[in-house]
Amino acid sequence: MWLDALWRHEMAAIQWGAVIAASLAAAVLDLRTRRIPNALTGPLFLGGLVWGCAFRGLPGLADGLAAAVVLALPFVLLFLLAGGGAGDAKLMGAVGAWLGVRNGVLVLAAVALSGVALAVGMSLARGRLRAALENIASILRTVSWAALGRWRDASTVLPAAKDMQAVPYAVAILAGVCIAAGGIHLWRP
Repeated sequence: MWLDALWRHEMAAIQWGAVIAASLAAAVLDLRTRRIPNALTGPLFLGGLVWGCAFRGLPGLADGLAAAVVLALPFVLLFLLAGGGAGDAKLMGAVGAWLGVRNGVLVLAAVALSGVALAVGMSLARGRLRAALENIASILRTVSWAALGRWRDASTVLPAAKDMQAVPYAVAILAGVCIAAGGIHLWRP
């Protein structure tokens, strides 16, 4: 099946190595400049598609493209609805291009949990935990309502931009990618 063309690949260490290295570079840049440059995400995305096509043909290309959409979509919604970063969405899409849908879904879950942990940790350090938890709940409601097609309801529950805490989300992406890579390495059949 084309949705798992990149799942059992004899050279998975190269895929994960590329994604971990790029995520590390993105995290460092995000911490320093609060940006994830297109010069990093563009070649990473194209490299993942070339990799998938070279090693698995059209099914590998389709798996990489599908994963890019699946991984980027939640971050595109956060960008559009809650002021998230576009670089985060592009980085997640590029990660998906390398890893495919099956690995990508695991990365997405690990990144989401890492992002919540990062936001809560930063809020604790700044004495703003309650506000951060309220914002997280509001964003989750908004994304859920938007996914269900209830756009009018979604626009009324977003936190004000001034109430949002900026988080260098590439750090959470790096953590999630590393957690997923470790988990897959330990439990891969």
